[in-house]
Amino acid sequence: MPYHFLEVAITPNVRLAQAEMAADQIWLGDHHRESDSFTDSELAFISARDSFYIASVSESGWPYVQHRGGPQGFLKIVDKKTLAFADYRGNRQYISTGNFAANDRACLFLVDYPRRARLKIYMHVEKLTLDADPALTDLVFDAGYRAKAERIFRLRLEAFDWNCPQHITPRYTEHEVEKAVAPLRERLAELESENVELRTRLEALGGK
Repeated sequence: MPYHFLEVAITPNVRLAQAEMAADQIWLGDHHRESDSFTDSELAFISARDSFYIASVSESGWPYVQHRGGPQGFLKIVDKKTLAFADYRGNRQYISTGNFAANDRACLFLVDYPRRARLKIYMHVEKLTLDADPALTDLVFDAGYRAKAERIFRLRLEAFDWNCPQHITPRYTEHEVEKAVAPLRERLAELESENVELRTRLEALGGK
């Protein structure tokens, strides 16, 4: 299997830019990196994310990058070549939605900041009404998430690749921080309880 992500990404002008920087020989030939189907590694990574960035292109040629967020795992796995998510009401500009109507190509960036890892994915986007596929609707909706869904986006994989960790600064969500400090809080509570017990004993001894 050739390095399909680069087959999509590298155009003649990209080749020229690589040649100008004496980097064109690095990416010539077959690198045999499969990217036409997610492996368990990518699926686990996607399921753990609570946000991602998605890029689209308008009819005028301008790119647009949007940040999407939600409960952990809100970007759902349909199968090893398909993802989906519910599109909830936001500022009602509908720039990405309009762009995908004209050009279904998208690029997703998913980042794990604590582990300094990022996954980039080329996908084709299909807009669906909420009642178009009941099984898919059940899959993408998260119980208890208070937001108004307006549509569903189903994404078909074209190619993916892992980026290097360079310049990814580790950052942690409130939930991740709370999870990390929970053992410390528990230990602190134990020590405070022991201190109270020791003080009580000392006071009892002092009273004798």
